[in-house]
Amino acid sequence: MARSLKQYAILLLVYLNVFVIGGVVMGLEMLSSRYLYPYFGGGIGTWAGLISTVLGALTIGYFGGGVIIDRYPSPFVIAAASGLAAGYLALVPMSADTVIAAILEAFGDGPAPILMASAALLLVPLSVLGMVTPIAIRLLIRSMHESGRVAGMVYGISTIGSIFGTLFTTFVLIPAMGSRAITYLFAAILVACAASLPFAKDEG
Repeated sequence: MARSLKQYAILLLVYLNVFVIGGVVMGLEMLSSRYLYPYFGGGIGTWAGLISTVLGALTIGYFGGGVIIDRYPSPFVIAAASGLAAGYLALVPMSADTVIAAILEAFGDGPAPILMASAALLLVPLSVLGMVTPIAIRLLIRSMHESGRVAGMVYGISTIGSIFGTLFTTFVLIPAMGSRAITYLFAAILVACAASLPFAKDEG
């Protein structure tokens, strides 16, 4: 069955959001190292905590997104996820130092405090953004015959976005802007993602 113009517009916007959100996810991982560095340094232990937190948050998002999209098959779910993550990120610049310092004072240095500080920065926004992948796949699949192609496209586009986000954040944004300004920039990008998607269900 041929898609309508509205369906094609939704398809394009979903793929675009997958790319951009993939970039923001990895950009946040790189940026979070700057928040943690004054307290825990930039060694392998800090990076192990960050990477583990990112993977754990995405795992939560994959499971949660799969459940939610079966109940609410609408692009609005991606818009809501982007908006929620943006709201959380907007609070990070003003609260990160206080929270991390409190964790360090209460628990000292070591793996557990690093994980707690990483979770305070990333667990909520990346869990929410992790929902986008299964949601996008569910929205884009029209039949089981194209499920493999669609899943491959979504993961491929998301990964390309992640590569871009890693390199652009590391080599362009961080040298040019402060960590807090970049955090607000990512929040604004996620607000734009949320605003780009229609709030109505696709008729298809």
